[in-house]
Amino acid sequence: MAAAELAVPALPHSGGAGAGAPSGTVPVLFCFSVFARPSSVPHGAGYELLIQKFLSLYGDQIDMHRKFVVQLFAEEWGQYVDLPKGFAVSERCKVRLVPLQIQLTTLGNLTPSSTVFFCCDMQERFRPAIKYFGDIISVGQRLLQGARMLGIPVIVTEQYPKGLGSTVQEIDLTGVKLVLPKTKFSMVIPEVEAALAEIPGVRSVVLFGVETHVCIQQTALELVGRGIEVHIVADATSSRSMMDRMFALERLARTGIIVTTSEAVLLQLVADKDHPKFKEIQNLIKASAPESGLLSKV
Repeated sequence: MAAAELAVPALPHSGGAGAGAPSGTVPVLFCFSVFARPSSVPHGAGYELLIQKFLSLYGDQIDMHRKFVVQLFAEEWGQYVDLPKGFAVSERCKVRLVPLQIQLTTLGNLTPSSTVFFCCDMQERFRPAIKYFGDIISVGQRLLQGARMLGIPVIVTEQYPKGLGSTVQEIDLTGVKLVLPKTKFSMVIPEVEAALAEIPGVRSVVLFGVETHVCIQQTALELVGRGIEVHIVADATSSRSMMDRMFALERLARTGIIVTTSEAVLLQLVADKDHPKFKEIQNLIKASAPESGLLSKV
């Protein structure tokens, strides 16, 4: 790695370690995003201690699923450089934590132990308005069956059920973790956030329901903003218009959200023909899912 070959840049002493820092420590300015917070570290502190300090100062804002690089401000260059290998703090300096764009632990992988299914607003009053709603119900029911087989938690929301009715009868909600009413378009309401916090190791959400360009889109964007990878099941989500549906799926794919299909999700979750539930999943997907107008837009 090129950064490991850099020489430690000379930094001005600016009054030594004593300027406002306890004895035996060195003042350091810790920068992250738009923030800059002064603190101190023990003389000789290296990379690990700097990371610990960043976490203590900014822990609630750092996405632990991402890879970061620590950089040091070099006066001779007038800019930040990657922290040299073996660096130890010996005088006051300024460091920053920079997130890299590549997610470390995701890249589209799905495992039952780190996945939750979100079923969004599959309600009776939407039946006459949503394109291919019958197909969407059929695929949604297939996904919920798969979740039960694999022991995956399911969270269901209903948009203003007093006016729009409950989840359609064809959707079997047996065993789901929660069924919650909402008025917010996004599913990310306080009760859902609390439920996610109670499930250990959640990394991915499989999202389906209606409408693609409203509740699905807003839910996906909020989840991604919280560091959760989102898989939208294209054959289990729709809108009142195909134009809104397709443009929303395209927009979401461009943001890095994974747009996939029900069969791809279920087979990715079992991953191996020797999986104890493979035969059950195989029977579930033996008949191909309806294409719900997607092929006409490919």
